[in-house]
Amino acid sequence: MSQPMRILLALFAGLAIGIGLATVQPGWAEAGSAVAQPIGTMWLNALRMTIVPLVVALLVTGVAATARAAKASRLAGRAIAIFIGFLWLSSALGAAITLTLLDWFPLPADAGSALRAAFTSAAPAGEVPPFSDFLVAMVPTNPIMAAAEDNFLPLIVFTLTFAFALTRLPDEPRDLLTRFFQAIADTMLVVIGWVLWLAPIGVGALAYVVGARAGTAAFGALVHYVAVVAGTGVLVWTLAYPTARLGGGVPLPRFVRAVFPAQAVAVSTQSSLASLPAMLRGTEALGLPVATAGVVLPLAVAIFRFTGPAMNLSVALYVAHVFGMALGPEQIAIGIAAAAITTLGAVSLPGSISFVSSIAPIALAMGVPIEPLALLVAVETMPDIIRTLGNVTMDVAVTSMVSRGETTPRGEGDAVLAAHAPDA
Repeated sequence: MSQPMRILLALFAGLAIGIGLATVQPGWAEAGSAVAQPIGTMWLNALRMTIVPLVVALLVTGVAATARAAKASRLAGRAIAIFIGFLWLSSALGAAITLTLLDWFPLPADAGSALRAAFTSAAPAGEVPPFSDFLVAMVPTNPIMAAAEDNFLPLIVFTLTFAFALTRLPDEPRDLLTRFFQAIADTMLVVIGWVLWLAPIGVGALAYVVGARAGTAAFGALVHYVAVVAGTGVLVWTLAYPTARLGGGVPLPRFVRAVFPAQAVAVSTQSSLASLPAMLRGTEALGLPVATAGVVLPLAVAIFRFTGPAMNLSVALYVAHVFGMALGPEQIAIGIAAAAITTLGAVSLPGSISFVSSIAPIALAMGVPIEPLALLVAVETMPDIIRTLGNVTMDVAVTSMVSRGETTPRGEGDAVLAAHAPDA
């Protein structure tokens, strides 16, 4: 049985047991919550302990890889500039779409109250400080303290500064430090793998507590969450089609036919990397230069996850909605920036592995509780399919956009493909 299926079954089992026991023996259900709550919290803390070192390491290696690719060729540099612009666009659209959906289709009040009661240890941040204080706080006086206190925005500022400074070093010390941070990231991924192996226990315990305290409202809340986040992803995903038509000059019916095989692989594997051969065949069907596609697509798989900022921010905004937080413009702007920036260091792994590490920095930067993420990871399968579909479709669309009017020296595409395919 796959890991996501084990986690999903644990979620439903925990909810069912909690709801059933609360209906038959409320006293026993509450006593069981006193046991299950610490177990679930311990599992969540095990995930949280990996976030700071993993995010820092991935941002450093992501910036280093991006700078290295940009130096490899003019075409790669142009593609990266377009990627970054689209990531910021994705983040801004994600905020606008999610807030609109939550305004039109809010979570029922009883479900929200029940969920808040279930996550008794989660507490949203206090009042938003003045904007001047926010600007001052962006530059940390002590990055170690910022990491210890989960102040992710100043930590991200310091990490990005460090990463860009790293790219200015001579080759030997730059490669040494890059390998060091890559080793940290790889080690944290091993630890996350161990923690996720125990996920059925942790998720089952948390689901039991939610079921015992929230009752059947928990099921409705989870369905509502999946609909909002997946709906945000679908709406952002559709931007790929006008991008191909207007930016790449590709007739829409032709683009739909060319990208469909890659989409089919994306649905079955939930992996952009596994979809890369089908994407390359799709660009051939569109008549795009092979050398150009050989540069752009591997880079896109490695560093361009178009739906990531929108859907990651959507999750954080949804949690804020559950807790009744009235987010101000500053907090939303912080979320948009954090979502766009941290995506460059996201892990090219299934959503159940990268879910908490991708979204927790955004939520923490906005002052949003992250405790519900340990439960929401169990229903990530459907949103993750939408993520991959959107990423694959936009990868091909942006390739057509970069290819328009581009001439690439013969052999350059193969060289960059060979250099970057392992990183993807």
